[in-house]
This record gives sequence, C-alpha cells and structure tokens, in this order.
Amino acid sequence: MAEKSSIFDMIGPVMIGPSSSHTAGVVRIARAAIRILGSTPTHAIITFYNSFARTYEGHGSDRAIVAGLLGMNTDDVRIREAFDHAQAAGLNYTFQGVGNASTMHPNTIRLQLRDERTGRAVEVIGQSRGGGVIRIVEVDGFSSDFSASLHTLIIDADDEVGSIAFIASVISRDDCNIATMFVSRKGKHDAARQFIEMDTALRPITLEYLRQLRWVHHLTYIPTLD
Repeated sequence: MAEKSSIFDMIGPVMIGPSSSHTAGVVRIARAAIRILGSTPTHAIITFYNSFARTYEGHGSDRAIVAGLLGMNTDDVRIREAFDHAQAAGLNYTFQGVGNASTMHPNTIRLQLRDERTGRAVEVIGQSRGGGVIRIVEVDGFSSDFSASLHTLIIDADDEVGSIAFIASVISRDDCNIATMFVSRKGKHDAARQFIEMDTALRPITLEYLRQLRWVHHLTYIPTLD
C-alpha cells in the first residue's frame, strides 16, 4: 500500500512568500547579479518582462529584487521592508515594466547595476523558472546559461587558440569537475567570455594564477548561492 504524503514531503525553497518564482527566484537573480558586480550597487535600473511586468507589485517581486540586491537570502524576514533597508543602504533604484517581450521567458528580469564607489557596472538578464530555480542568460551583452547553484567562474579573455582547453586543464589539476561550460564571443579572435560551472570550489591560488594569464582580462568567481 502506498504511503501517504505529508507536508514534509513537499520540496521547495525556504522562503518568504508568496511565490517561489515571483519572490525566491527573484531574490536569487539579484544575489547572483551583485556577485557578478562584486559589491552592493548604489544604482539599479530593474526591468520586469512579460508576466513579471504585470504582477511584480502584487506578488512582491519588487521587494524581492531590492532585497536580493542588498544581499538578503530567500528566507530573510527583512524582505517585506526591503525598500526601507535600501534607503538606509544608499541604494537608488528604478522599476520598469515591459509586458509584451515575445522573445523572452515569461519571468524575465534585466538588472542594470552600478557601484559609484568602485566604478564597476554590469547588466544581467535572469529568468525565474519556478521553485526558486533561476537561469542567468546574459551578462553585459554576452549570452550565458548558468544557474548560480554551482560554483561559477566567469572569465573575460582574448579568443586565442587553445585558451579554453588550457583553462579546463588548470581547473582539473585542482581536482575540480566542470559541470557546464558556455563560451560567448563578439566575433572570431575578438573578446570572449567563458562561463564555467563547477561541482566544487577552486583554491584561491588557482584563481590568482588564472588572473595572471596574459590573455585573461578579468575573472569573476561566484561561490554557490546559499
């Protein structure tokens, strides 16, 4: 006889509601974006697309995205007062909505972030897939495809022969297994960006070695989102 299921058998993110796709996933997109930026932004332009554009206020996605930009986790009770915390932290933000972007996933967010203290700026496009699962599908105009659920390496490098294989070999010497690799480039022998997801963390000395390579211009390391 089949066992009865209970509330404890349900799988989903530990979160502040009401919706895993409209709140938990949104928080995680923002948390991934600030790790790419390397800091909490001072300015953010937040664009919601399609169903998000129509529901972001009622479902709390506006508070969730601001909370994530401040580094809050999905179960942080402060999400409900995220606007107040943003003001205290000096985060200036603007919301936009585009309700009919037919080429985009129904739950898509574009984040244009800037930190005046460091001069850094990034543009990140993320999708909330449900159950708190996300995909980051574009960074600074480079196509990508990673979830931020694994350790992620983002490398800006020259499109040189053998560069991808060399980086893979360096990672393997750290006893680190590559789960996925996505390479996007502007053109042949032009600027390229590698997005590498790994099962385990890289050692600091390995990251520093990769940063020192002549043809590597910038490296961002994103540990697994907690």
